[in-house]
Amino acid sequence: MGSISPVSELDHELSTAIDEYHRRNPKSYKVNQAAREHLPGGNTRTVLHTPPFPLSISKGSGSELTTGDGHVLKDFLGEYSAAIYGHDHPTIKAAIHSAAERGWNYGGQHELEGKLAATICSQERWGRGGMEMCRFVNSGTEANLLAVTTAVAYTSDRDRQEAEAKASPTPPKRNTILIFAGGYHGSVISSANRAPSSSSTNTSPKLSLNIPYNFVIAPYNDISATESLASTLAPNTLAAILVEPMLGSGGCFSALPAFLRFLRHLADSTGALLIYDEVMTSLGSRHMDWGKFVGGGMSFGAFGGRKDIMSLFDPEGGRLEHPGTFNNNIFTMSTGLAGLGVLTPEVMADLNGRGESLRRQLEDVFSRHGFGFANDTKDAAHTAATDPVPGVHRPSTEAELAGPKQTAVALPPLTVRARGSMLVIHFNLPSHLKPKFQNLFWLHMLSQGYWIAARGFITLSIVLTDEDVRGFVQAVDSFLERYGALLQRVRQEAR
Repeated sequence: MGSISPVSELDHELSTAIDEYHRRNPKSYKVNQAAREHLPGGNTRTVLHTPPFPLSISKGSGSELTTGDGHVLKDFLGEYSAAIYGHDHPTIKAAIHSAAERGWNYGGQHELEGKLAATICSQERWGRGGMEMCRFVNSGTEANLLAVTTAVAYTSDRDRQEAEAKASPTPPKRNTILIFAGGYHGSVISSANRAPSSSSTNTSPKLSLNIPYNFVIAPYNDISATESLASTLAPNTLAAILVEPMLGSGGCFSALPAFLRFLRHLADSTGALLIYDEVMTSLGSRHMDWGKFVGGGMSFGAFGGRKDIMSLFDPEGGRLEHPGTFNNNIFTMSTGLAGLGVLTPEVMADLNGRGESLRRQLEDVFSRHGFGFANDTKDAAHTAATDPVPGVHRPSTEAELAGPKQTAVALPPLTVRARGSMLVIHFNLPSHLKPKFQNLFWLHMLSQGYWIAARGFITLSIVLTDEDVRGFVQAVDSFLERYGALLQRVRQEAR
């Protein structure tokens, strides 16, 4: 009788972990089943669905979440960065109580919206070259949608005015938006279709619903390919270049400085607007969108840019309207101001330092279990993107990663990609095997009391401690103690 194959062993281990998940979470299962009567799949936010069924969260406090079944989880997901303050920060809570005491739904303006706008546009805080004016919306999706439509309106108006000044024919409306593979800009602007989970009965990829502009998709971080694609566009058709300085949903891949400088040049040379999607970051660029943490934990988004562009929305002289019942709602204005007061440069430096510490500790654990890079290539490996996301250019081939003065290296089956307080743990396996190990890892971390995204995404909050980080690393260590040898065998068989 032959020995069991590594993949069959992986399937068995995953099945066992799923059975244990069922056993530990009967109330979450019942909650999901009841929700299915009126919500498709019992879900109203796709990313939160985790087969075989999602956990039901009943309470959040500090850095912890409590499930409907009574399990307490240390939160290392941080609501995808929106919960950077934790779940009941006293300053945020006081802002909510203060707003509630004054009533809500005014149907009029109030002083807090101007104060929050001043804070968001503060050059003293964010540096010169940031937004001069902004407008509020209710989510990062709305912020990106309004930024793109503003770019179309502004560039088309400018072209028309220039043509009139020269007595030239009226040019067509600009309608092309350049985005990048692996990018996610909300529920209606995305360049990536998600693969199904390893335990899902639906084997079709998830399709994105995009607004009806002419989106063209270039490889992220690839100057040559982006330049080549841009050269195929008809003159005066490109309205905007929309880019994440770091791919969040795409795996924590940071844009190379040279790539961002090239995009600045491309925008200037084509007359397009360069828009940074900073819903999860905060570089402070001229035209940008914000969301998530800037609202203090409430529903929030903001878009903005130069005064001459944003003046299109001036009710007294601009030609664009932008209504929205909850754009200036008192709760978000209050918590946004309070939250940005909490996130001082010192607090952010401490948070990002804790993220870098977590990355280093994870890399040390990986190395100890035989999944590390050689010492002389570790820095280059960390700089390089490490997960094969289609269309994301990276020096990931052995020759590129090695560089002219280093020996060639291969990617280990397990790596961590990080920037500051955001990290992703990647399983560098073929596409039919990666989701299985990713799911096994997620289930293991839950069993150890840690909450992360099923895809391995992690965002830290300011209420997590060094002790919390050490506990998380120990949980990862225990995963490799149990499954590390299997991961090596699966990788070897896949080659």
